[in-house]
Amino acid sequence: MPTCTINNVDLYYEIKGKGEPIIFTHGASWDKNQWDKQVDYFSQYYQTITWDVRGHGASSLPKGMVDAVDFRKDLIGLMNHLQIKNAHLCGLSMGGHISLQTAIHNPEYVKSLILIGTPFTNKFNWYEKLLVPLNRFSNLFIPMSVSAKIQAYTLSKFNKENKHYINSTVASMSYKNWVRIWNAVSRMESRNDLDKVNCSTLILYGEKDTMIKRQQEYLHNNIKQSQLIIIDNAHHATNLDNPNQVNENIHQHLINSSDIY
Repeated sequence: MPTCTINNVDLYYEIKGKGEPIIFTHGASWDKNQWDKQVDYFSQYYQTITWDVRGHGASSLPKGMVDAVDFRKDLIGLMNHLQIKNAHLCGLSMGGHISLQTAIHNPEYVKSLILIGTPFTNKFNWYEKLLVPLNRFSNLFIPMSVSAKIQAYTLSKFNKENKHYINSTVASMSYKNWVRIWNAVSRMESRNDLDKVNCSTLILYGEKDTMIKRQQEYLHNNIKQSQLIIIDNAHHATNLDNPNQVNENIHQHLINSSDIY
C-alpha cells in the first residue's frame, strides 16, 4: 500500500484519477474511506488524493504529545512528496479544520477550500467552553467500542449505511491514540485568523448538524471569498448522509475555481 514517511510518521494515502488535484481529509476517529463516494465521482474529472491522518487508519502515531500543528505539516509534507504545488483541499470536521489551517498558514499550497461541517474553534460560546473540556475528560473513561456505537447510532439516522462504517472504523482505533489525538483536535483554534484565508471557499453543513451549525454563519462572514450552502437531510456525517447533493455543490465550486474550465 502507498505510504510515505513525513515528520516521523508513516502516512497512508491513495490516488485515483487524473487532472487537477483535490485532497480529501477525513474527520476525527474516521479514515480515508469516508470519501469513497466522492472519490468514485470526482476521479472521473480530477486527481483525487485521500489519506489517513496520523494515528488514524493505516497511518502511524509517534509516542508523546500530539501537536495539532503537525496535522497540517503532514498534509504539506504529503503534497511535497507527491510533487503537488497546490490543490483544492476538502475536509470534514477535523479534516476541514486541518484544511482551513493549511490555507491560513500555507496559502501557496491551496487553490481552493471545501469545508464540510467544519469547526474553527472549540470556544465559540459559553456552551462550547463548558462542554468541550467535559467531553475531553469523559473520553478518558469511555472505551472505543462504546464511543463507536454512540457515534454510529447518532450519525446514521439519515443513511443507515453509515452505521457499519462508523462503528467498525471508530472501534478499530487505539484508545490510547484516540485520547492523545482528541486532546489536540479539541484545542485547535483559528478564530482570529479567518481573515487570512484568501482563496475561494465553499462551506457546507448538514441541516441537522447540531454539532457545528452555530459556527457556520460566523465562518462564512469572516472568510472573504466564501459561499455557504446547507445540505438537506444530513447531520455531521454530511458527505455520507447526502453524497449526491454534496458532490453537486463541490463540483460546481471546482468548476468555478479550476484553471481547466
